Amino acid sequence: MNFGIRKEAGDTRAAHRLGRGISVAVTAMLASGVPGLAQSPPPATASAPAPLYSAGPSAASDDTADALPDIAGKPSADAAIAPAEEDQGRTNTREGNVDGTRASGSADRGPPGIRFGTLLLRPALSERIATESTKTGKDTDRRTYSETELKGTLTTDWSRHELSVTGQGAWQKNISGTAETEPTADIAADLRLDLADKTVAHLTAGYNFGRESTSDPNAIEEAAVQSGIHQYSTGASLQHDFGRLRGTVAGDLTRWNYSDARLGDGTRISLTDRNRTAYGLRARLGYEMSPALIPFLEVSAGHVGYDETIDRYGYARSGENYGAKAGLSVDFGEKLRGEIGFGYKTQTYEDDRLEDLSAATVDGNITWSPQRDTDLALGFTTGLEPSTTPGLSGTVAYGLTANLTRQLRENLVATLSNSANWRKYPDGETGSDNVVYETRARLQVDINRYFALTADVGYELTDNKNSDDTRELRAAIGITARR
Repeated sequence: MNFGIRKEAGDTRAAHRLGRGISVAVTAMLASGVPGLAQSPPPATASAPAPLYSAGPSAASDDTADALPDIAGKPSADAAIAPAEEDQGRTNTREGNVDGTRASGSADRGPPGIRFGTLLLRPALSERIATESTKTGKDTDRRTYSETELKGTLTTDWSRHELSVTGQGAWQKNISGTAETEPTADIAADLRLDLADKTVAHLTAGYNFGRESTSDPNAIEEAAVQSGIHQYSTGASLQHDFGRLRGTVAGDLTRWNYSDARLGDGTRISLTDRNRTAYGLRARLGYEMSPALIPFLEVSAGHVGYDETIDRYGYARSGENYGAKAGLSVDFGEKLRGEIGFGYKTQTYEDDRLEDLSAATVDGNITWSPQRDTDLALGFTTGLEPSTTPGLSGTVAYGLTANLTRQLRENLVATLSNSANWRKYPDGETGSDNVVYETRARLQVDINRYFALTADVGYELTDNKNSDDTRELRAAIGITARR
């Protein structure tokens, strides 16, 4: 017992000597004018000592720097209102993730972009070498080609409003083989205007170019080069919240121009009778059951006008279109978001010999993240496609896409894409239904934030009801430079 008392007394004397040593050292530092200490006010007297450790990561954890505020204890009221410059050692601390997990560091690997004032441009240039084999019936075409692709995004950093522009263009050149090349181009711009606290407007514009697919019912048989389709679009929308009600009105205009198709002997076939302009209006009303669930109703009406009142076969194909759908919009953050709607749409024609084209519709997109670094995106579309076949109104096109993306490592991303597009002719009309299935796998390895290697392999099957099927296999490898 006496031994314990003497030990405790010895510890107390040692603590007093340590305290006097610290006091002398602090006094010397204050006298020498150390910045931040000479001007600091005396600490407020706390009513109770703060706990040495709080719940959270241990000192041995990799996140020790994030846990420092907890180790030091909660700041007093005086410290909370002190000027920021008085805490010279803690003014540039890291911030943790929203969910408290440690960042993987992949965001730091992204390209920095090119800044022009409040505009940020992120371009990417890709060069690929690819091989392709296409088999229709007993005929097989093979080619090896190079593809140059340029992509880019342009975004703003304004305090109000926002402008975003995305663009993509690809050009192909055959190295061997004579199969048709497939150049593409696409650009879209969206200007968001924050007019008021609950009112937002959007102004959009876009351009798209693509070669008409040989599997399209309107494609020219035996053409060496199918028609190039130029599509121009513009639109405007206005959204306003009325308490729990969300209302949207929008208008859009789309223009299609078709270039000549070219036969094997060099003969050109003009397709100007397919040039047309469509404009439409739509209105949507949604009810906010919760911030994550908004059921809605939407109606639309429009007009399609052809440049030539009568096409080459003597049909007047201009007309009106109407549609309505009901659906649900969901937003559970990164875990689940998107919308899906079910409805009905119809297309009428000025020519009485053409039957109205109608169909039940399914439209929407859903993005689901079953676990971190894994995303599954589903898309559903229904469209009414015009026809150039005499006596045929058109086709109903249903589309389904599924894209699975998985980040295998910090610098390795795998993507698996699948799609199915079904063109169905109305009952009683002459035509050939077909289904196009496509699957593609891709790997991307980031060498650093500026360069990446890509490898693609894909397979496409066109299942024709009344003609030979078409099978296409392609593989490509390339490099992408980003900024």
